[in-house]
Amino acid sequence: MRIYLASRSPRRRELLHQIGIDFDTVVFRDGDRADTETDESPLAGESAEDYVERIARAKAIHGLKIIADRKLPMRPVLSADTTLEFEGQIIGKPVDLADATAILKRLSGKTHRVLTGVAINHMGRTEYVLSVSEVRFRTIDDEEIRHYVMSGEPMDKAGAYGIQGLAGLFVEHLAGSYTGVMGLPVCETGELLKSLGFRPL
Repeated sequence: MRIYLASRSPRRRELLHQIGIDFDTVVFRDGDRADTETDESPLAGESAEDYVERIARAKAIHGLKIIADRKLPMRPVLSADTTLEFEGQIIGKPVDLADATAILKRLSGKTHRVLTGVAINHMGRTEYVLSVSEVRFRTIDDEEIRHYVMSGEPMDKAGAYGIQGLAGLFVEHLAGSYTGVMGLPVCETGELLKSLGFRPL
């Protein structure tokens, strides 16, 4: 059995392959032609928990609409959204190098939460699960931040870092799901798929 993955993320593709799930990818438009249905702008006063759930569900629902419009075979659509919460503020992907630098300086020596919501739209119903992890960075000096930002790695990642890449050097403590911090918590995702009749193993 195959599913659709409504995500551009190479990390999510890699993690689905890791747990033996076959999938085809549904890609949303971005830039000036971005799909309004999947706008990732936080709403005023929105909590990080509400934000990731709203975005993950919207991606799953819109992904199914794209499949129906293209008259593709109907299968479950899996989507996910990852964000950071630090001092009550939602931190998404950096807009530029200066923003990435500022985010990493804020996170240096502190603990933040990483929230990944996973949604599956199947048979007109959307199931959802949330993974929450706590990550503490050691103190990172300005030169390390500069080198990391210039590597380009932070630019497409929530919170301006990828735990599976060079930023693994910054992580002093992790409580929760390593794969959830990467962008797809495989334990929770596997349980969600099993509830729909999929057997990852």
